[in-house]
Amino acid sequence: MTTGGNDRVSERIDDVESVAVVAFDRSLDTAAEIADELGGAEREVDVLEYHADVFADGWGTYDCFVGVMASGIAIRKVADLLEDKWTDPAVVVVDTGVTWAIPLVGGHHGGNRIARELAALGATPVVTTATETAEEPNAEPAVETRAAALNARIVTPDSTVATNSAALSGKLGPVVRIDGPRAVLVDDSVTVLERGAQTAGERDGVVIGTGCVSGAGAEAFLDAWRDALDRTQYGLEDVEFVATGTLKQDEEGLREAAAEFGVGVVTFDRETLLEHEGPTPSKSRELVGWPGIAESSAIAGGREGELLVEKTSYGGEVTVAIAR
Repeated sequence: MTTGGNDRVSERIDDVESVAVVAFDRSLDTAAEIADELGGAEREVDVLEYHADVFADGWGTYDCFVGVMASGIAIRKVADLLEDKWTDPAVVVVDTGVTWAIPLVGGHHGGNRIARELAALGATPVVTTATETAEEPNAEPAVETRAAALNARIVTPDSTVATNSAALSGKLGPVVRIDGPRAVLVDDSVTVLERGAQTAGERDGVVIGTGCVSGAGAEAFLDAWRDALDRTQYGLEDVEFVATGTLKQDEEGLREAAAEFGVGVVTFDRETLLEHEGPTPSKSRELVGWPGIAESSAIAGGREGELLVEKTSYGGEVTVAIAR
């Protein structure tokens, strides 16, 4: 299987652990403001004064460059450095007034994420990657977005051209979970996502499985998820993602709540959920032929498939289960 020939493919697609903010002397105050906004406990941000080789000198060192400059300047300086989308750092340009944040390359690889973070300073993210701008009603999330939500790496990066094209036309479908040991034969249009083993001493994360009645609001989800987490030893920082069935994938309240929580949403199809059905009986089996979505999606999403909180109903609107 192709790995793109670089260890960076093994990382989460949109992880940005190091950023260089590049600016001319006259814009260093703006660069410092951007660095303060983007910096954090898990991200190193350096401010670099522009010189002719500033991008070349830092190429391969930083996950993302933010240039406070005209896009043409940045394009000319990085053009000869670009080799491959899976190895190149993301490059975002911002005007001196912090009005626009434009990912030039590496949109799915941290550029779009950084551009959206800069919205806190008033910048409008100019996102051009097709799977994140599509207005088609059937468009699905890009495979890079799914990998990030699953905290997984893409093992077959060359396949993403085909799978993202399918996502754009709404024909990719949900993630299929396969537990090993198994041997799987795929062609070059199948994107394989692999969730690596936890390192020694690293705490396992949890998955929130959730179902709902049609039209449930974001606050109902948030209240239910918080209450369910309070019943465990885990907190919001331990949530890997929210899982549900494709039956509920278009629920606006669910998507809004996940965004508020800062986690991705992963959907599983009916067949996958039937294979990971939980212990609590559900009327949905009789009514629509689906297992209880909260428990089955939590179990299907969890690394170990261990149910920590069985299905709990909140206000007759939202059901929640938690697994690891």
